[in-house]
Amino acid sequence: MSDKEIILVGYSGHAYVVADTILDSGYSIAGYSDRQKANLDPYNLIYLGFEKETDFIGWFSEIPFALGIGDNKIRQSVANLIEENGKIVETIIDKTAVISKNVLIGSGTFINKNVIINALVKVGKNVILNSGCIIEHECILQDAVHIAPGAVLAGNVTIGERSFVGANAVIKQGVTIGKDVVIGAGSVIIANVPDGKKVVGNPGRII
Repeated sequence: MSDKEIILVGYSGHAYVVADTILDSGYSIAGYSDRQKANLDPYNLIYLGFEKETDFIGWFSEIPFALGIGDNKIRQSVANLIEENGKIVETIIDKTAVISKNVLIGSGTFINKNVIINALVKVGKNVILNSGCIIEHECILQDAVHIAPGAVLAGNVTIGERSFVGANAVIKQGVTIGKDVVIGAGSVIIANVPDGKKVVGNPGRII
């Protein structure tokens, strides 16, 4: 067993993918936190309780945390709670990811298998970059963004806080996406999108 331990926050869906990368990166998982014990436990992990309870065991250890929460708002809120309790939220990067040497990556971010991140990209805190997405040069991804599998961000794209870019979506070079935006799967975005909008189609249209 590795002497590098981590506590996984959340244990369903997206968390299984995070757990796979954690274990493949030389960590062991000390246990997981969630509202209740998981019905499906593919990694045979120990249930540690719920992180929003004051007696949660994780608050009394020095073990860092990793985020297994897919929902952007909840993930950001939980990360803030962890940091308020003086704990570390680890950045988890799959060994198959290809990342330029001059990329900045915030704490709590998860970078999945076969992700490509090119030169001068800035990735905020608690971001999810999912399988096979491509983030081209000088893009800026603000905190708690989620880029789904196969999505492509051409150069100089900005994605606002807590926005979601669906699977296989393409965003044209230089476009700015606001905060709390949802880009539908397969959409092609050729113009800026204001805060809080949902966009689908090719070319993308607000619905």
